[in-house]
Amino acid sequence: MSKTLIEGRAAALRIANLDTDQIMPKQFLRGIDKAGLAQGLLYDLRFDGQGQLRPDFVLNQAEAAETRILLGGANFGCGSSREHAVWGLQQFGIQAVIAPSFGEIFYSNAMNNRLLLVMLPEAEVAALMAAAEAGKAITIDVEAMRVRSAGIDVPFSLSARHRRMFIEGLDVIGLSLSYRTQIEAFAQRHWEAQPWVRDVGRVTKERWG
Repeated sequence: MSKTLIEGRAAALRIANLDTDQIMPKQFLRGIDKAGLAQGLLYDLRFDGQGQLRPDFVLNQAEAAETRILLGGANFGCGSSREHAVWGLQQFGIQAVIAPSFGEIFYSNAMNNRLLLVMLPEAEVAALMAAAEAGKAITIDVEAMRVRSAGIDVPFSLSARHRRMFIEGLDVIGLSLSYRTQIEAFAQRHWEAQPWVRDVGRVTKERWG
């Protein structure tokens, strides 16, 4: 699939102010790596108190299998800054979230990890939710910056940096490394002007034995 297109089944989460504690509850933050977070995604919404799937929750329904896009309410991802919420969404198979607005820290965490977040007016999100609930697929075209589904074709905006990251398949580290030549040239000029600061840690350690 093209890096500039995210397309497929979508699921509507008609919940405003869905916070990161709900997206990834605290009991799933105990590991030292990113593994196993799909199980924790929206755990208290997906499962009941006995750990059984709630059949009426949208992501537990048969037609929601292989959901790639979530449609959320306003202020999606508010709350604490846990990056695990982003990783859990991605491990579950979610490639994009469309909502009227997002929590600021969640937005940065998501975009830096290449989980695409698309902000659209509430009326357009509502129309996409209705399309998703009718079984219509949704396409997000990052290059053209448009969302399309069953008679819906609406524009969205991204910063130039984030658009480049998605088109070129870069996360924030990859984007930084794309400037490696410039970074190394800057460092060389800096060391030439101030040679006493180059490798100061190593030099000090050697001096002290």
